[in-house]
Amino acid sequence: MSISRTTGGQSFGPALYFLLTFMLGSYFTFAAVQGDYGLFQRVQIIAETDVLRAERDHLRQQLQQMENRTLRLSDGYLDLDLLDEQARDRLGLLRNDERIIH
Repeated sequence: MSISRTTGGQSFGPALYFLLTFMLGSYFTFAAVQGDYGLFQRVQIIAETDVLRAERDHLRQQLQQMENRTLRLSDGYLDLDLLDEQARDRLGLLRNDERIIH
């Protein structure tokens, strides 16, 4: 007499393994794309870096212009044209033969 085993269904081991593997893979894929160190965050950081570099370059250019004007109005080097321009602009000075048109 042989005793045969009949099971009501298949074993849940392979299905559970597949489900666990799928869930872990999905989690790590989501974290790689949208996590704190994911691809979307990297693209945002690169864009912010480009904006900040452009702003830095603009500020450097403004600094160079201010340094140039400061040098041109210093005691050691006096640019009379710049001094005349600044006096007219800041103090509203005019020559007798000039007219202001608004």
